[in-house]
Amino acid sequence: MADVAFTDENFEAEVLKSDLPVMVDFFAEWCGPCKMMAPAIDELAKEYDGKWKIGKCDIDASPEMAKKYGIQSIPTILFFKGGEVVDKAMGFQAKDALKEKLV
Repeated sequence: MADVAFTDENFEAEVLKSDLPVMVDFFAEWCGPCKMMAPAIDELAKEYDGKWKIGKCDIDASPEMAKKYGIQSIPTILFFKGGEVVDKAMGFQAKDALKEKLV
C-alpha cells in the first residue's frame, strides 16, 4: 500500500510541509484506470521509501484538495517539491513513465 492517505485534513502537513518530495495520486474507488495503476503506485512507494513520500488522495473523500488543484479527470498524479507542484501526469500511467518523473 502507498505510504499514506492524503486527505483535506492532513494535506498541508503531509504534502505541502513535507521534507521529502511527494507524489500524490488523485483517485476514486470507482475509477477503473485508478485501480489498474494501484499496484504500480504501491511498488513505487516501496522502491522510493525514504526518497519520496508516495500516497493517494480519494477525490470523493477529500473534495477540497481535488478542487484546489483543479483535478478534473482521474487518475491525475501531482508531484510536489517544497510545497509546490513541479510536475503532473494525467490518465493511466505505466510504472516506468512514473519512475521517469521521480527525479
